[in-house]
Amino acid sequence: MTAILKVDTIQDTSGNNIINESSDTITIGASGDTLQAGSGATNNLGISEADQWRVTANITSNVDPITANLERIDDASFSKIGTGVSVSSGVWSFPSTGLWQVSCFLTAIGDTQADNHIISVYATTNNGSAWDEIFQVCGGVNATAAQGNQNTGYLDQFVNVTDVSNVKIKFAATSISNGYIMGNSALTLTGFKFIRLGDSQ
Repeated sequence: MTAILKVDTIQDTSGNNIINESSDTITIGASGDTLQAGSGATNNLGISEADQWRVTANITSNVDPITANLERIDDASFSKIGTGVSVSSGVWSFPSTGLWQVSCFLTAIGDTQADNHIISVYATTNNGSAWDEIFQVCGGVNATAAQGNQNTGYLDQFVNVTDVSNVKIKFAATSISNGYIMGNSALTLTGFKFIRLGDSQ
């Protein structure tokens, strides 16, 4: 037999409201309270997915997409939240729908040729039938800079993942002729970050 408990308010033993429903809004806790999921429980109230990957070797020529020398960060101090993203043949898939923040950061070695050292970020909403360039990260230098000059770039954008089978991401390295985009397996110089901020919109 199914039992149904119908209430608008639940109080603790001191008479303080701990759960309250009013006008289709549910309030859990009060000012100063701490909301905490039990050990081993899934917490859907905060960030449920956060993942970070890096490029482990220098990128010395243009490539679309970047497919080689990729690893989830494996430093002893690192951890991810949730399942994490996955990559196959340079195409990145999300583990769940949601509004995701996708970030790209790079470190580049420039020269007097004024290479731009760009990583272009593309999104598809139809499983790769068409790709849309959504942002670029540039680590280039001007033509008067000394050879070997090191530069960094960073940018991010929201991606509305409404369907994990169709919405995907890829990264392409462009505008490389004499310098290179730096990679390293021991520390992060160039890489990608994925954070699920909330439900898809």
